[in-house]
Amino acid sequence: MINKLSEHLSVAEISKSQTALRNGIDNIPTEEHLKSLKTLAVELFEPLRSAVSADRGEDTPLIISSGYRSKELNSIIKGSRNSQHCKGQAIDLDLDGWYDDFDNSDLFYLILEEFDFDQLIWEYGDKEKPEWVHVSYVSKEKNRQRVTVASLENGKTVYKHTKA
Repeated sequence: MINKLSEHLSVAEISKSQTALRNGIDNIPTEEHLKSLKTLAVELFEPLRSAVSADRGEDTPLIISSGYRSKELNSIIKGSRNSQHCKGQAIDLDLDGWYDDFDNSDLFYLILEEFDFDQLIWEYGDKEKPEWVHVSYVSKEKNRQRVTVASLENGKTVYKHTKA
């Protein structure tokens, strides 16, 4: 099994989960998932990390709050049954509190304006800033450029698509 997906992203980093550890869940990606994770790392994560670093004028690590999820882990955290996290195609990034000059809204709009992606989700938060940013990547041929806002309404998550 490979340990490194790209220059700045390891399998351990993208599959790390405190919930999995607490519940004794094996959250190790399969070979098929590793291929998708490598594509995500090379085609999206590394170029995005470079763009954020260029924007800030210094090397800027991207903070992953959720990456690969096994079906069992996804079930425990009550993730979507169709979650791209389970396919190795999605990451959640959360830069709030790490950098004074670049936050989750900056990250969201950078991805929206400059990157090819399958799905980009403004996760919760408010109109000024999401709590975190979900972004997925399938392939250049299959990416949908789908933009969504997730919010809570009556205790339930509601997804509203803003761009197809």
